Amino acid sequence: MEVSYKQARPVDILLVEDNPGDVRLIQEALRDGKLLNQLSTVADGQQAMAYVRKQGNFSRASRPDLILLDLNLPRKDGREVLAEIKADPDLRRIPVVVITSSQAEEDILKSYNLHANCYVSKPVDLEKFVAVVKSVEDFWVSIVKLPPKS
Repeated sequence: MEVSYKQARPVDILLVEDNPGDVRLIQEALRDGKLLNQLSTVADGQQAMAYVRKQGNFSRASRPDLILLDLNLPRKDGREVLAEIKADPDLRRIPVVVITSSQAEEDILKSYNLHANCYVSKPVDLEKFVAVVKSVEDFWVSIVKLPPKS
């Protein structure tokens, strides 16, 4: 028996990733999906915080429904970004999916201790990488009920 899920509205996804190759792969994987979601991208932790706080060049940014966060970022790393988001009462309900190349137990534990909603290791294999991104999208966009925008 096949189960179908309906998306109530397009989901605003913020991708925080400094590797242009990974950005391209994630964009393509999400574009291939059947869902019409809005994907915005920033390349470092300072930009990520400015985006979610609607500061500077991001004053007109829409509040993301979901954040895909790399840990190893320039200027402010993903762990700091995660800690700031989850410590802020206005932002903490935004689900944060850590999607990183690190498989270190220390990073996994620290991410969950900082209240990451899930931790996904990026596979090295291209096809598996795309499959993982599509799985993340399917789960967080089609299955999970996201909190309403504030």
